[in-house]
Amino acid sequence: MNGRVVGGRYELATVLGQGGMGQVWTAYDTRLDRRVAVKLLSPAALTGPRTAADELRRRFVRECRVTAHVDHPGLVTVHDAGSDGDDLYLVMQYVDGADLADHLAEHDPYPWEWAVCVAAQVCSVLAAVHAVPIVHRDLKPRNVMIRPDGSLTVLDLGVASVLDSDTTRLTHTGEPIGSPAYMAPEQAMGGAVGPRTDLYALGVLLHELLSGNVPFAGSTALGVLHRHLHEPPLPLRQVRPEVPEALEALVLRLLAKDPADRPSGAHEVYEALLPLLPARGTPSGPMDPTRPFLRPHAPWPATPRPPEVRPPVQAPARPPSAPPAAADPRISVADRPPAPARAPRGADVAGAVEEVKRLLGEGALTQAVDVLGGILPAAAAEHGEDSPVVRILRKQYASTLLDDGQYRR
Repeated sequence: MNGRVVGGRYELATVLGQGGMGQVWTAYDTRLDRRVAVKLLSPAALTGPRTAADELRRRFVRECRVTAHVDHPGLVTVHDAGSDGDDLYLVMQYVDGADLADHLAEHDPYPWEWAVCVAAQVCSVLAAVHAVPIVHRDLKPRNVMIRPDGSLTVLDLGVASVLDSDTTRLTHTGEPIGSPAYMAPEQAMGGAVGPRTDLYALGVLLHELLSGNVPFAGSTALGVLHRHLHEPPLPLRQVRPEVPEALEALVLRLLAKDPADRPSGAHEVYEALLPLLPARGTPSGPMDPTRPFLRPHAPWPATPRPPEVRPPVQAPARPPSAPPAAADPRISVADRPPAPARAPRGADVAGAVEEVKRLLGEGALTQAVDVLGGILPAAAAEHGEDSPVVRILRKQYASTLLDDGQYRR
């Protein structure tokens, strides 16, 4: 499917992820020469009968229009939506950074101040989403991206339920949508959902950030849902005594079985988090979620320049290595080039060069950058790091990066 053009303008490049709801691809908007993310859904796979698929198609476009009206910097921007052949597609902003699950794995244990700042940013997004009114229904770490400046972006409103009485869910009646580990009891039972359903998922997320584990786990989805319905969560201070009592109490309220026992809304949760937000100090590094509160509206953190290393004369050929922008571990995720637009077969350097010429002729600078970044390791392995071919490719790579405005890389 690599190279497929969706909607007449979005050229698919590489798969970012996939699940029961479909696939997410990196893609290029050939009209505006920008990188985007495209989510593909198959109505037939989700619903079965053709008539149900047609109805899902209409509802999907309608709900995407509603979602696109949510205006918040912490919510991924929707650029376009529609159908292409048998697939539905949603075109979204491409977000640089790492998802919260990976961020948690890299920082264990997660500082409780970080968890507070993550929750506060998510509350800000949920307040805007619930005002539409929309319920996210699938809030979890994989659906929250943390960017190099520490700000968060919430993803995947594609499974959201619009609360208006005349709008039907993107699912069979009574069929729950979401991930079992983060699913509120009322959602697990197929009952009515509302803003407090998302607050329960926020409580699960906070518990996971602070303890390293979700409050209810199990070997089967049914076992997990049973625990959500019948077991009390473990108080956080039993596993992390340094967690403030007020934060532990808030998480327990968010995880209440009865929605009426949870906070009234995201605004109330934010107000409860406000006294716990950091008031002074400096961010500890890239992708520090305290940064938006310590340095509001500050420029993104600068990437340190890697030291210049001059290779020895007649250096032997080395195995494939990453392009220059990703070679130094201090370079943030945002500065690492994505997967190449069209991964050349083997070490087809000549083919890649022709492809780059074509893309530059069409003004597709972003795609040209990715093709060059993708062919450099193969070219270095075949011809050697100091060969004229590799030097020419590196010069072209640098020149194209400059033309595309990617000055830091």
